[in-house]
Amino acid sequence: MSSMLRYVLCDVFTERPLAGNPLAVFTDARSLSAETMQAIARETNLSETVFVLPPAAGGHAKIRIFTPRAELNFAGHPTLGSAFVLGGPLQTDVVQLETGVGIIPVRLEREAATVVFGWMQQRVPAVRAFEREAELLAALGVQRSLVPVLCYNNGAQHLFVVVESFDAVHALKPRFQRLADLTDVTVNVSAVAGSRVKTRAFAPSHGINEDPATGSAAGPLAVHLAEHGLAEFGELLSIEQGAEVQRPSELRAVVSGTRGSVSQVEVGGAAVIVGRGELRVS
Repeated sequence: MSSMLRYVLCDVFTERPLAGNPLAVFTDARSLSAETMQAIARETNLSETVFVLPPAAGGHAKIRIFTPRAELNFAGHPTLGSAFVLGGPLQTDVVQLETGVGIIPVRLEREAATVVFGWMQQRVPAVRAFEREAELLAALGVQRSLVPVLCYNNGAQHLFVVVESFDAVHALKPRFQRLADLTDVTVNVSAVAGSRVKTRAFAPSHGINEDPATGSAAGPLAVHLAEHGLAEFGELLSIEQGAEVQRPSELRAVVSGTRGSVSQVEVGGAAVIVGRGELRVS
């Protein structure tokens, strides 16, 4: 007897289909082993696939997140997209999602009965130095970073390079194999113009040369910019990403606190459900 699993396909950090970062959410994964989840993630071949399980730690649901290569403790667009998928049937304003780094609350905004926007409260990231800045800049083809290159960890790890203009971000042509050999951390290159930010994210060591919308990076990026005086604490940042891979995306981020004392990190965005289906696994 064949076994069919239902899934929802959504595009995250966009208001329109076929943009943003695509995500498959399997809404009932109770029968699946980790090995089968990984095989399904290879089958979908999206940057991430989510498997929903019953809650185990006081949340509304537990989610497991897989790339085609490995399971992740946390990722931004899968967490936000899962909240959109689950927010309809749950009919709650805040969806509490259990992840590998604990419960991530996602506050939902609705128009009538439709979820139109979500804000996830991310962990305040830990920060550390990165000793191979010169090699990293050479692999990116960048002369210098306007502020020190640092590594942030909020359950996912990200390096941040800041360049002088949106055009400089757009013109990047990284040497992906050199990046993969240098670090297994996602490398983000950004520029700031007022409250607007343009960013690109490269994760070749994870099998993703360029990610169209990196929700786990948006919070630490806002922290990085505020800590170095390139953005204000409490300022709503609009982060543009994905145009270079034909998946234009918009992320929002707000950091509360003061320099050296961040109290809260929120990342927001829209999402749209673009498909539903069934996948045969046996």
